[in-house]
Amino acid sequence: MSPTPGDADPRRQVPRTDTLLADERLAAAGARLGRGLVKDAVQAVQQRIRSGELAPPDAVDAVLSVLPATASSLRPVLNATGVLVHTNLGRSPLSEVAVEAMVAAAGTTDVELDLLSGRRGPRGAGAIDALLAAVPAAGAAIVVNNCAAALALVATALGQDRELVIARGELVEIGDGFRIPELLAATGARLREVGTTNRVTLEDYRDAVHDETGAVLKVHPSNFVVRGFTRSVPVHELAGALGPDGVPLVADVGSGLLRPHPLLPDEPDLQSTLAAGADLVLASGDKLLGGPQAGLVLGRADLVARLRRHPLYRALRVDKTTLAALEATLRGPLPPVQQMLAADVETLRERARAIVARLGAAGVDASVVDAEARVGGGGAPEHPLPSAAVSLPASFAEPLRQGEPPVVGYLDDGRTLLDLRSLPPSSDEALAAAVLAVAAR
Repeated sequence: MSPTPGDADPRRQVPRTDTLLADERLAAAGARLGRGLVKDAVQAVQQRIRSGELAPPDAVDAVLSVLPATASSLRPVLNATGVLVHTNLGRSPLSEVAVEAMVAAAGTTDVELDLLSGRRGPRGAGAIDALLAAVPAAGAAIVVNNCAAALALVATALGQDRELVIARGELVEIGDGFRIPELLAATGARLREVGTTNRVTLEDYRDAVHDETGAVLKVHPSNFVVRGFTRSVPVHELAGALGPDGVPLVADVGSGLLRPHPLLPDEPDLQSTLAAGADLVLASGDKLLGGPQAGLVLGRADLVARLRRHPLYRALRVDKTTLAALEATLRGPLPPVQQMLAADVETLRERARAIVARLGAAGVDASVVDAEARVGGGGAPEHPLPSAAVSLPASFAEPLRQGEPPVVGYLDDGRTLLDLRSLPPSSDEALAAAVLAVAAR
């Protein structure tokens, strides 16, 4: 018996939505990811069947293949850019102990409860204690949700309806059009600019400070360098001129380096800046510190207490998982970004040679090349880091970026380069597999 025209209608061949959702594998996925997300994937696969792209018996497998690993749209990425702190890729990757701490803190925790007394306890005391142990020059510390928030809190608490003195050369713009002077002005503080774009003297600061001065700010121009006929005033000179009981000196050091690092001689660190006489230092938690996104404020206990009591602090404070990750980063082993920074270039070359040997055996045009990595995140713009990269044809860049997992490298002189300094050794297998998957298409 020949089929009727209705039997040939592709819509009759499409499995019903409720039938697919009832499949035990998709039902399990729905319990893990949420029924709505799985249903969306089912409907997309049904459309592929209607268009003749997919056979009906393959529907369940097709749905499973497009479901994400988690209910979040964020995808893990292999960072082969050579930029250790890549803002577009989430800045510093967290250490395993930080991730474990976040998972443990995700449930019900004693974040503001003293279990001994049964009364309310200080929020995030463990993270604060870890910060103070790492930066002994600080008398107290608080944590807010990023460094811009730290600067906004300081400007509001110390400078609202008062003047903030800052050198013209430090009124900088950083990523995504974010400008320091606009942030400061938005807090209600009045900016008192001193010096010129390229030169400022101690006398410029002295002449600007008066009874209406709320604070003197120093902002590290982290992502650029001005050379030539230049002059700035270091923290120790400025602190000496302001005096121990004078106008507060606040230094935004940016990158979150705890102590001096031999590879980054020009990068300011929290301990040295406080020891030089700054009353408060501000920094990011997710750059060279290697922790979660956070704004760190350390320094004089009376000033930190003043910030903590300000109403804006409540709006800017961090959650329990951030506190947990920050404490674990400070107390645990070296975080990934510090390991990447300390990587030996010959070891990087050995890793690259092993990957290239595997790719070459599969017929892939791959070679080992020397490369220059960068700190990123606005840190140490004039200090490239020697590195090694896997060189591939330029045609690999886009499919690698769109693959699973996505691999982000960069193009240089007509080749795709995958820099290994920004990747942990544990990712080498996944990197090679991703390249081989692209080559097999």
